[in-house]
Amino acid sequence: MPAPFIINQAVTYSDVFTTPADPLLQLILDETRAAHPKAHMLSGEVQGQFLSMLSCMKKPMQILEIGTFTGYSALCLAKGLAANGVLHTIESRIEDAQTAHHYFEQSKYANQIELHIGDAKEIIPSLSDAFDLVFIDADKTGYIEYYEMVVQKLAKGGVIIADNVLFHGEVLEDTISGKNATAIHAFNQHVKNDPRTSQVLLTIRDGMLLIQKNEQ
Repeated sequence: MPAPFIINQAVTYSDVFTTPADPLLQLILDETRAAHPKAHMLSGEVQGQFLSMLSCMKKPMQILEIGTFTGYSALCLAKGLAANGVLHTIESRIEDAQTAHHYFEQSKYANQIELHIGDAKEIIPSLSDAFDLVFIDADKTGYIEYYEMVVQKLAKGGVIIADNVLFHGEVLEDTISGKNATAIHAFNQHVKNDPRTSQVLLTIRDGMLLIQKNEQ
């Protein structure tokens, strides 16, 4: 396993050679990092740019995000939306949802983003769209349930991105003991064993599982 300082150097190097965030995204980064007690939950520049590029390549009509936080990742994903596309994003915390809405209103995607406040497990069944792109970044113990709810709603060739699938490296331990790490490891195993999809685990930030629905 590479020494930690090599990993840290690689992350820093990656930051330097990644296209920087646009002014609104940078504002979200700066203000969230300065004031939010859980600022570590931000996607960050490299992951954000990855989400934007993937969305731009996919040109989705319908995007679903589970876990809005302060809106950074939603605005990254929105960059690839088709001209008449819609992004549904779900946040359970009212204060974070209000913050995200404030930033959405400043963006050119304001009319294409539908912000839902509440329990994703109750909201997802009410959404009838076939999603081209789904980003899961919510409570870790709910990942398997979220996955099962959205995989059946994926459009042909649809893609799911699950965040934090390395969970701070805890899934690499010989004995996984933490509640969230245990749940994430179980999720990774669940997806691996699902014949409906194919996947690749990327070591961007805290780990991202890129999952594609297989052709039927």
